[in-house]
Amino acid sequence: MPVLLSDERITRIPAIESGEPLVDLYSRGVRARDRVLVREALADRLVIADSFLPTGVRLYVGEGLRELTIQQEIYDGYRAELVELNPGISDAEVHVLASRFVSPVEVAPHVAGAAVDLTLVGEHGPFDLGTPIDATPEQSNGACFFDAANISREARTNRALLADVLIAAGLVNYPTEWWHWSFGDRYWAFAEHQAHAIYGPVEENMRTVLCSK
Repeated sequence: MPVLLSDERITRIPAIESGEPLVDLYSRGVRARDRVLVREALADRLVIADSFLPTGVRLYVGEGLRELTIQQEIYDGYRAELVELNPGISDAEVHVLASRFVSPVEVAPHVAGAAVDLTLVGEHGPFDLGTPIDATPEQSNGACFFDAANISREARTNRALLADVLIAAGLVNYPTEWWHWSFGDRYWAFAEHQAHAIYGPVEENMRTVLCSK
């Protein structure tokens, strides 16, 4: 089992907010759904990763910064599903299970503008990466895990390509979700042996300030 976001090795890592601005990925030339905001250094790294891809292949970002209230709603909804599927499960056990797929708000990378959910696209549309973005472990029989064995050879090749360019650009993957990559959050700090995360949660009033820089 990979290290999860609920693990104390992650939760005990401090986040020291750098004050780095949020930027719109569209302004950096990265393909994205609607207006996707992320921290500037993450955006820079996505531009680099995009440039590493073969001709005709691009990154496509479905989501970046997520509001705190939305993160809590997603977590609560998935937790409720797990309780229904696992009668009698303890609060501690369901918290760990939920964190495979939805981060607890207090450590969530998306609410810090430090993570993206993304895939690969070409001239004929999205590539096959084994599951849709946001397929739960239950829906996909675990195929959402980056190293899942129950996916096609084509999907495995595409995941490897995605990982090659993103790792080379300095991002880290949350291994239960092939599509989730981050920079500057607690999980990145853990994976890269950093003393602290450099981004904390973006409050609504903070969002206005960061976007105006």
